[in-house]
Amino acid sequence: MSNFDISDSHLRKNIRKTLGLKADQDAKSPTAHLNEAYVTQAKQFNLTTEMLSEKSIRAHFEIFEDHVNSLNKLSAELDGVNRDDVNDDDSLFRTLKVDETYNLNAAFLHGLFFENISDIRSEISMDSLTFMRLERDFGSFDAWQKDFIACAMSARSGWAVTVYNTFLRRYMNVCVDLYSTNIPFSSFPIIVLDCWEHSYYRDYLNERKTYVFAMMKEFDWDIIEKRVKKADKIGKITA
Repeated sequence: MSNFDISDSHLRKNIRKTLGLKADQDAKSPTAHLNEAYVTQAKQFNLTTEMLSEKSIRAHFEIFEDHVNSLNKLSAELDGVNRDDVNDDDSLFRTLKVDETYNLNAAFLHGLFFENISDIRSEISMDSLTFMRLERDFGSFDAWQKDFIACAMSARSGWAVTVYNTFLRRYMNVCVDLYSTNIPFSSFPIIVLDCWEHSYYRDYLNERKTYVFAMMKEFDWDIIEKRVKKADKIGKITA
């Protein structure tokens, strides 16, 4: 699943031009063989949710697009950064790499979030693969819900995410702070809920739990089911 197009070479060239970077590395440069830049484009979403206002949705989309734009800028800058002048105190390379992870997660988590909400006819079937996998690994679907809500309520300007972890070979809920803190390695995101204040404060003020319940009532279980099927395939490969 991809929320972005990362193959647009024309867009990539324009970004490099805007940043004042050469379109191609100098052949004599020690990093001439490096060509790591990528370009992402934000997917468009039509949210039919009854739980968020239009003004809140528009503001949230702007945040999403800002992270995508920042990620593109960082990608272009990393393509030409000096990899010899590095250290763990103040190197530009380290700063760009840390910011890359932050904005990469921010962009894709937002895309996954918008994709798995806003189903006003939300319903999960007990014979769906999603229901069976969550029941298997949490003991019951209700236990998954309770654990997921606890993650959502305890995230510090962050996210509640149900992931499939290939190390444990099971599903688990993760409490993510910001965009890049407390994310276990080898985790494939399945259910994503934005718990940053910007996602709910305009409509719910400080009633985060009310917002969490509202979003969960409109989870798109068809989208989530597709992710679980992919996770099952990943599990077979990594077993």
